[in-house]
Amino acid sequence: MNLLIDSGNTRLKWAMLQEDGLFTSHALLNQQLTRQQLIAAWKWQSPPKRLAIACVGLTPLLELVLAVAVELWPAIEIISVKSAAKAFGVVNAYQQPEKLGVDRWLALVAVRHHYQQPACIVDCGTAITVDLIDADGNHQGGLISPGLTLMKQSLATGTAALPFNQTSYVAGPACFTEAAIYSGTLMAATGLIEQVLSQQHDFVQLILTGGDADIIAEHLKIKPTIDSDLVLRGLAIVLEGQR
Repeated sequence: MNLLIDSGNTRLKWAMLQEDGLFTSHALLNQQLTRQQLIAAWKWQSPPKRLAIACVGLTPLLELVLAVAVELWPAIEIISVKSAAKAFGVVNAYQQPEKLGVDRWLALVAVRHHYQQPACIVDCGTAITVDLIDADGNHQGGLISPGLTLMKQSLATGTAALPFNQTSYVAGPACFTEAAIYSGTLMAATGLIEQVLSQQHDFVQLILTGGDADIIAEHLKIKPTIDSDLVLRGLAIVLEGQR
């Protein structure tokens, strides 16, 4: 048994990878995450042999996670995954391959392995990232935009009269400010995705992951595949390749 950890900007997500490749994922919000919470979540698990972690979040959180893992399982082997120029059937398009976020790299690896066709991968998280991969595993580059919450927060902090609000409303032209912000940020996200898709000459499969995948998917003209564990699936592939 091995432990997979996806440490993002908003959530810590993990899964125990069984010998048959199956896992069930869990998550906790990073905000105010404590040692006690992690111990309570993990102490009943059978001791994993290895821990594979992908981290794009803050260093103190990474240090906390690794410290708890070693405290619970002193013999565990820790593997910190980084983006590569070429591995697991994927060729990284970045001029400096290590600069591609490891979560995006692992999503590319997972899509190459599990879907095996041209794809547009959208991570609908704290940031919205869009990455394209062709049928041969060549990364075609990507785009980065603020996520839904980050867009709302920027309006609240950058203006005097636009409030931050996480309530959901009916999407469309609105008659009050909160609903207008909800619709504006949502359409900015869907518009980005649909614009990228409109520029593709051939069919690409649209795959969404991340915390806001479900809400964004509802408002897209093209029906996507939602794969909430894409980064963890990529971690499993990398870990398997390091046996």
